Amino acid sequence: MRKKTALAAALVAAAGLTLSACSDGGEYAKSPVADVSAQQGAKAATVLDQPFAKPNLVLTDTTGKKYDLRERTKGKPTLIYFGYTHCPDVCPLTMSNIAVAKKKLPKADQDKLQVVFVTTDPERDTPAELAKWLPSAGDPSFTGLTGEFAAIQAGARQIGIGIDPPKKEKDGTVVSMHGAQVVAFSPKTDAGYVLYGEDTTPDDYAKDLPKLIRGEKP
Repeated sequence: MRKKTALAAALVAAAGLTLSACSDGGEYAKSPVADVSAQQGAKAATVLDQPFAKPNLVLTDTTGKKYDLRERTKGKPTLIYFGYTHCPDVCPLTMSNIAVAKKKLPKADQDKLQVVFVTTDPERDTPAELAKWLPSAGDPSFTGLTGEFAAIQAGARQIGIGIDPPKKEKDGTVVSMHGAQVVAFSPKTDAGYVLYGEDTTPDDYAKDLPKLIRGEKP
C-alpha cells in the first residue's frame, strides 16, 4: 500500500501533463490528469501519502458574494471539483454521481458534507449560470464558484489539477481542457488526502463518504 500511495502522490505532483478534454460537441479524452485509481485495482479511492493544502481561493459564489474557500470550508469534509457547465459528459456525470451518493447518507452527514464546483470557464459560467446548472446537474446544496481564470488556474494547480483556458474551435465548439479529479479534504486537517478519478461510481462514493465525513481513510 505504501508504494501505491507514494506512486499516486508522485503522479499527482505531475498534474497538468495530461488533461481531460471536454467540448460542447461531446468529445473528451479518457485520460484525466492523475488517474491513478488503477494502481489500487478495483478501489476507487487513491489515498495520498503527501496530502494537498486546501487551495487559497477567494472567488464568487452563485449569489454573487465573495467566497473564501479555506475559511468557509474549514473543519468540514469537503469535495472539490474543477469543471464547467457546458461540458456535455464528464462534469455533469461527476456531479450527479456525488449527488446520488450524498442522498444515501443520514441527514446529519448530508448537512456536514461540502461539495464545491469551481468553473474552468468563468467567462460563460456566471454566478447565475452556475446557480441554474448545479441543482439539475448535482444538488442544490452544492457550492458553485467563478472568478478570474488566472486565479482559478492557480488554485487548481495547488492541488495538482491542470486546466487550460477554454478554446474555440473552427466549427464553433468550445473545448475546455481540465483535470477530471475530485479531491476530498479532511475535516480534521483540512488537507486533501483522497483522490477520485472520473470513472468513480455513485456506489464508490456512497461507500467512502461516511469515512470521509469522519476524516478517515477509505
